[in-house]
Amino acid sequence: MESYPTIGHRVIQLPSVDSTNNYAATGIARQELRHGTAIMAFEQTAGKGQRGREWSTSAGLDLAASLVLIPEDFPAVEQFNLAKAAALAVHDVVADAMDKAGRNPIAVRIKWPNDVLIDRNKVAGILIVNELHGHRLASAIVGVGINVNSTGLARELIATSLIQETRVPHDLRQLLDLLCARMEHWWTLLVNEPDVVSERYAERLWARNRFSDFTLDGAEFNARPLGVDEAGRLIVEDETGQVAAYGLERLRFQR
Repeated sequence: MESYPTIGHRVIQLPSVDSTNNYAATGIARQELRHGTAIMAFEQTAGKGQRGREWSTSAGLDLAASLVLIPEDFPAVEQFNLAKAAALAVHDVVADAMDKAGRNPIAVRIKWPNDVLIDRNKVAGILIVNELHGHRLASAIVGVGINVNSTGLARELIATSLIQETRVPHDLRQLLDLLCARMEHWWTLLVNEPDVVSERYAERLWARNRFSDFTLDGAEFNARPLGVDEAGRLIVEDETGQVAAYGLERLRFQR
């Protein structure tokens, strides 16, 4: 097993920043941040989500954080496995909050590729920025946004928050500590038993084995997700029984 500093061994807390991912990228470029450094901001003014979308957090109410990973020997072709590990870590944080509030954690699911939902509502998103060196992963910044104590979320976002689901407020630093612990757990499994990470990710997939509405190359498409392949493409079975794998550039959930 490769030896790494524990994820969360150092936590940098910022009153305000444009993006915790940007802050982490600058720190890595200057060789100021080690593997496992966590950055959290109580206000994030220019957070980004998947495909360049804005990810907004309420100042002091929601968790905006980035985890720095600097692996010693991680193949670039396996980088989506890292996304699986990150999604599982965030899933665990949300499921733990639900369980402690007496809510069924089975309602927490990972929506491909790496959103986390409670029932059908988005509670968290993940944006990973990878830096490659040849065929190896030089560094990864795992950006995480969790709706924690915010309320009054816009209806069109189809979103929820931990406080809305559990009816109790949550401490942001405690959630970050749990996120780091769960990321450490899944990172260790990823290094030693990557197949286990893939299996657990598939088990927690939203809409798995259930026919859902997609768009495929811009056209309506009905299929049921089965799993995810090594390249991070969603494996689906259409209504004719044909099984194929598609990436985000072709296949999208309609909602």
